[in-house]
Amino acid sequence: MLPVLMFFLIPFGGGIPAGVLLARKHGLGWPVMMGLYLVSDVILAFLFEPVLRLVAAVGRRIPRVARAADAVRRAMDRSAAYYGGVGAGPLTLVMISFGVDPMTGRTAAAAAGHGFASGWAIAIAGDMISFTVLMAATLRLNALLGSANRTMAAVLAAMIAVSLLLRRLKSTRR
Repeated sequence: MLPVLMFFLIPFGGGIPAGVLLARKHGLGWPVMMGLYLVSDVILAFLFEPVLRLVAAVGRRIPRVARAADAVRRAMDRSAAYYGGVGAGPLTLVMISFGVDPMTGRTAAAAAGHGFASGWAIAIAGDMISFTVLMAATLRLNALLGSANRTMAAVLAAMIAVSLLLRRLKSTRR
């Protein structure tokens, strides 16, 4: 189980599909995969939170860091507007975490005034929804393609293609 958890701790790219395929290879069912992914999110919370708090503390003392933190806050407001409006309620914050990653979701939750527990609960909720979708797609594709390598290539290509397509659609709306 530890190698699967290690893949799930990779915060970008192919960590989820690789971990899902490795878990399937070792006979782990989807509930175990979801449990391991939840554990990886909790570990991430305890590793990332001190960094977030350190940047906030340094930002109160160093003007350049304060300007960078303000830029991040403005970016979070733009993300919140994209996902449903300014005000960044819990559903909007869940969607930010779903659409980007849990660290961004937690940063947005912190900018909206949520503390450690509620902020990470929101971020993890969005990330778990994202994981569930990606896990199901990976398992289904693997059943169709019959090869872990082809599945990984297809999932990564789809992740890139969907991202590019969404950016293009967003830019044509302006």
